Amino acid sequence: MSMIRAEYLTFSYPESYDNIFEDACFQIDTDWKLGFVGRNGRGKTTLLKLLLGEYEYSGKITSSVQFDYFPYPVSDKSRMTEEILQEICPAAEEWELMRELSCLGVNADVLWRNFETLSEGERTKVLLAAKRCPHI
Repeated sequence: MSMIRAEYLTFSYPESYDNIFEDACFQIDTDWKLGFVGRNGRGKTTLLKLLLGEYEYSGKITSSVQFDYFPYPVSDKSRMTEEILQEICPAAEEWELMRELSCLGVNADVLWRNFETLSEGERTKVLLAAKRCPHI
């Protein structure tokens, strides 16, 4: 069991006078399945970016696990989906990607379509399949 701990986490954007987080203390067991839900502008993405080390803050964040942002950014959506997935998880075999897509209820033919032709739901599931591949 690993823990993610924040101790007296304080953060505000440089152009703001208000803190997004002020002396926040919490711990999260990495065995938990956890989701953050809230209205826009309440700090969900900011917290993730703090955990990723993208912003400077005061206080302390400790963790023995690595963080990843999802969904993965796709810069050129005109490329074939299979090519994009091979870039995200280069060691994954085609059959592994097909298995993960099947588990998510997506037909494997999406691999040979341009990513931009997929619906938003298909795009999310395709990127989730890449995340689930054992070689990431």
